[in-house]
Amino acid sequence: MTRGILITNAYWQSDTTRAMRDLFLQAARDRGVQLAEMPNDADFTGIETDFVILWDKDVRLGAMLEKRGIPVFNSPLSIALCDDKTLTHLALMDQGIPLPETVICPQTFPVNGYRRWDFLDRAEKLLGWPMIIKEGRGSFGLQVYLAKDRAEAERILQSKAGEPLLLQRFISFSSGSDKRLYVVGDRVIAAMRRVNDNDFRANIFGGGRAFAYTPTAEEERIALLAAGKLGLSFAGVDLIDDRDAGGNTVPLLLEVNSNAQFVALHEVTGVNPAVHMTEHILSVIGREQKQKNG
Repeated sequence: MTRGILITNAYWQSDTTRAMRDLFLQAARDRGVQLAEMPNDADFTGIETDFVILWDKDVRLGAMLEKRGIPVFNSPLSIALCDDKTLTHLALMDQGIPLPETVICPQTFPVNGYRRWDFLDRAEKLLGWPMIIKEGRGSFGLQVYLAKDRAEAERILQSKAGEPLLLQRFISFSSGSDKRLYVVGDRVIAAMRRVNDNDFRANIFGGGRAFAYTPTAEEERIALLAAGKLGLSFAGVDLIDDRDAGGNTVPLLLEVNSNAQFVALHEVTGVNPAVHMTEHILSVIGREQKQKNG
């Protein structure tokens, strides 16, 4: 029997995380896989398994398991690239993927803060106001801010000094709305549109509502290309709409999530990503095993 481990975070549990765990465990049982949940603070000394689903962002633990020759999904490197939005931008900025205009803030230190604002002068000319400020690391939209003017931008940036930060043009056309495409392997298995009438961020956590959505061919191309360039086996790829010079609606990549929550997507589309992820993992490790055996 194939054995696997689902690694979850020991310090972040919610109804949503438990629901996803249950979907993973059921998908595995239905396919004859013995999948055990282990929190990331467990003792992994001498652990033996056929694969690991790193449903967490503990990339150091994932790297340690990879060093032992255990297949880890997603790979720690891919998770690390997604967990820091500044690194995501750098990895994708020259890959033929449409992105909002972005400025990565220079590195400083909490004890020093920002004593010069030359970079903000340049960003102001390029991006205008209001302006999006994002911490590199964050979830549920909580570390994304909308600065309405220079004074507010300086206040936010100063309070986050020392963190990886980026600035982006605010796409007013898509305020409070985005689309999440769920990629597994080389397919978009499902998608949803999220809408928040009371916030510029569309996240469900912040009060957004989800609806089933059928993506365009271009949206699927962007999602698959982004996930592939980041080396992801599965991902939630978030897109927003903009308008080009001719007034046509065009998609832009907002961010890529290596551990995207999928309870809402399951509810509105009926598609269970855990099933597709389990089957993809079994296909990959089966193929690798055949190659080893010649």
